[in-house]
Amino acid sequence: MAAQGKITIDQSVCKACELCIWICPEGAIGISNVLNPKGYHPAEFIKEHCKGCTLCAVMCPEVAIEVYRGK
Repeated sequence: MAAQGKITIDQSVCKACELCIWICPEGAIGISNVLNPKGYHPAEFIKEHCKGCTLCAVMCPEVAIEVYRGK
């Protein structure tokens, strides 16, 4: 059985650099249509196909992403 994961993104600190979107091998992250308090369209978790690889969290310059792994 493949590993499953989930991420949370602190949208209040995300600056929409899109690095997490580019690095995600599962395409599980997209850009929100809603503006955050800083005036950016933050990243958001859009698909339940995350494998918990942590690439997005490592890539995030704002340290806005937490990765959770499970079965």
